[in-house]
Amino acid sequence: MNLKNYLLAILIMLSPVLFAQNASNKNALGLYVTKAEYRGDVGSGLFKFGKDYKFNLGGAVSYQRYLLPSLDWGLQGSFGEYSFTNPNPTPQQMPFTGRKYDAITYINYKLNNGYLLNEESVIAPFLSVGIGGAGYYSGNINKNPMFDLIAPVGGGIKFRFSDVVGLEYKYLLNFTNRDTRDNLALPDSRIDVFGQHFVGLVFSFGGKDSDRDGVKDHKDLCPDTPIGVTVDVNGCPIDSDGDGVPDYLDECPNVPGLEELQGCPDADGDGIPDSKDLCPNTPKGVAVDASGCPIDTDGDGVPDYLDKCPNAKGLPEHDGCPDTDGDGIPDYLDKCPDVPGLAKFDGCPDTDGDGIPDHLDRCPDLPGIPENKGCPPVQEETKKLFTEALQGIQFDIDKATIKPTSFSILDRVVKVMNDNSAYNLEINGHTDSTGPDDHNQDLSERRAASVKQYLTDKGIDASRLTSRGFGESQPVAPNTTANGRYKNRRVEFKVIF
Repeated sequence: MNLKNYLLAILIMLSPVLFAQNASNKNALGLYVTKAEYRGDVGSGLFKFGKDYKFNLGGAVSYQRYLLPSLDWGLQGSFGEYSFTNPNPTPQQMPFTGRKYDAITYINYKLNNGYLLNEESVIAPFLSVGIGGAGYYSGNINKNPMFDLIAPVGGGIKFRFSDVVGLEYKYLLNFTNRDTRDNLALPDSRIDVFGQHFVGLVFSFGGKDSDRDGVKDHKDLCPDTPIGVTVDVNGCPIDSDGDGVPDYLDECPNVPGLEELQGCPDADGDGIPDSKDLCPNTPKGVAVDASGCPIDTDGDGVPDYLDKCPNAKGLPEHDGCPDTDGDGIPDYLDKCPDVPGLAKFDGCPDTDGDGIPDHLDRCPDLPGIPENKGCPPVQEETKKLFTEALQGIQFDIDKATIKPTSFSILDRVVKVMNDNSAYNLEINGHTDSTGPDDHNQDLSERRAASVKQYLTDKGIDASRLTSRGFGESQPVAPNTTANGRYKNRRVEFKVIF
C-alpha cells in the first residue's frame, strides 16, 4: 500500500470517533494528507495539477489549542516529497526532486468568532500565519541535508459534519530565507517558496465536563446535574412530561404535575398526589384525610361535607343522620326519635288513631278530642256530678270545715279521678258578698284547699289537684237575694288535661 492510500485508510477509520474543536474541547488533533508545490528559479508549480506536474504526496499532523473565539494556536509537523519539472526549461532550469520535513507554530484567526459567523456554524473559515523551520535535500542535485527558516501564510475552511466530526482544508504558502532548494542561483534569482495543500480530519479533546453528562460545561445549561442522570442536548435532566420537575426527581415522569408533589398531579387540589389519592375527584376545598378522601368523623360512610350529622353515625339515605327508631324519619327531624312514628306527626306515633300524636296526647291509648288533648270527652255523668257539687258541698258557717253531708259527693269525685287517670282537677272556691272582700277571698281559698285535702286523703295524687279561691269576684247570681247569695257560695270542679 502506498503512502497516500495508507493515510486515507487511517482517516476513514478515525472519522466515526473524531470531535470538532470548539470552546468546550480546547485541544484538537489534526491528521492530514498533503500536496507540496514549488516556486523558484526553475519555475512555478503553485496550484498546478496537470499531468506535467508531480503530485508530491505527503502527510501532516497538528496540535491546536483554543485561545479565544477568534484565535487558535497550533503546532504542526509535515513530511513528503517536493519536486519540479518545467515543461519548457532553459538550459539552467534542470528538473529536481527531493524530500522535506518541517515544523511550524502558527496562529489561526477564525472567522466563525461571533462577529462574522457563529462559533457553532457548520462552515468555519480561518486565516493562518506562523513561523518554523524546514529540513530538506535535493535527491538529484545536492544530497546533503539543508535547513532554512519558513514563514507560512494562508488560510482554510473547516466543515462541521456534526458535533463530533470536522473536515478541514487549508493552504499554506511557506516563504523561506534561502535560495538553495533548487540548487540554482541566477543573477535575477528569487528566494524559493513552496506551498502545501492540507486535507484532513480534526478532532478535539480535553474539554471540561464537571457533571460528566457528556455535555461540556461550555454548552451545559445545567452543569451541576447529579452524576448518572440522563440529560438532553443542553445538559439538563430529561423532563419527559414538561412539568419542570426532571425525571430523576419526578415520581410521575409521564404525567405533568406539581413541583411540591414531586412532579405528580393533584386533580382535586387537596394536596395528595393522584398516584396516592384514593379519592382523586374530591370537590375543591373539602377537608381530606391522609389517603385523599373526605373526612368522615363518625365513620358512617357519608363524608362530613355531605353529612348533616357528622358526629353521629347515620345512614346514607338520611344524609348521614341516624334513625334510631327505624321509622324512616332521621332523628334530627324526628320529634319522637326513640319510638316509630308517622311522617305527618314528625316521627311520633298515634297509638289510638285519634289524630293526636302520642307525645301530645294525654290519653294515647284512648281516642280523644283535641280540646281535651287527646282524651275522650268528659262524660255527661261526670258533668252532672260536678254540677251537683256546686252547692252540694257544704261548709260550716264562715269556716272551711266540710260538713259530713258532703262526703258522699266528694267520694264520687274520688272515684271519677281514680277511673280517669288523665284527669287533673282544678278546685275553685267562691263566696257571696257578705262580709269584707279580704275575708271572703281568704275564706274561698281555705274552702278550696279543704276540698283538695279531702281528695288527697282519699288517695288522689296531690300533683293532679290545684285549688284556688276567687272570693266574691265571680258571682253567678245577684247577691241582693238570699237565693242569689246561696248560688254564689259554691265549689267548682274543672277537669284539665
